[in-house]
Amino acid sequence: MIRVLIADDQPLVRRGLALILAPDPGVEVVGEAADGAEAVELAQRLRPDVVVMDIRMPVLDGVQATAELARVRPESRVLALSTFDMDEYVVAALRAGACGFLPKDISPEELIAAVHTVHTGEAAVAPRLLTRLISTYVRATPPAARPAQTAPAGLTPRELEIWRLLATGFDNAAIAGALDISVSTVKNHITGIFGKLGVRDRAQAVIAAYESGLVEAGQRST
Repeated sequence: MIRVLIADDQPLVRRGLALILAPDPGVEVVGEAADGAEAVELAQRLRPDVVVMDIRMPVLDGVQATAELARVRPESRVLALSTFDMDEYVVAALRAGACGFLPKDISPEELIAAVHTVHTGEAAVAPRLLTRLISTYVRATPPAARPAQTAPAGLTPRELEIWRLLATGFDNAAIAGALDISVSTVKNHITGIFGKLGVRDRAQAVIAAYESGLVEAGQRST
């Protein structure tokens, strides 16, 4: 059973999210929070597996609440929600430790699937959407403020190539096809890449790729 805490400042939205999740026999909504501070307090008390977190909330916004949860309750994985696809707060939430991002206009099935995905430790962000999101963030950052390309010490040439493909929107199957290796080999490489980068999921690995200069906004591998 996946224990879920819902955090949103609008009661109607909280209730709607709870009703969407209720039919899934593998999910239990254990609490609802009206702001980020309450979300952190309830997460420590209720110990949810997943926190469905609105980005924009009063008292403590979703980004700050995510960062605080990463510090005091890292076992609770955050799935961030936003009204807008291209929201600068989403990147901040991913950097703060959120395991995924979804726009609020997703289908009920997509929300339920994302909760399950985040619970397994994977990032619940579609590669296409994630690439657009990070690209938009990078375009908003002056080139002079971005570091020159630097490869983290210890990454092999094959790991660098897989990291580059991952960051430009390729899923595991596409990476395997591009490099003519098995999907299981790709998964093993990605696990090693995460360890060497010091990140815990795909979302943070993509951000690290842009910040390192490995890929640039709008770049797509062929």
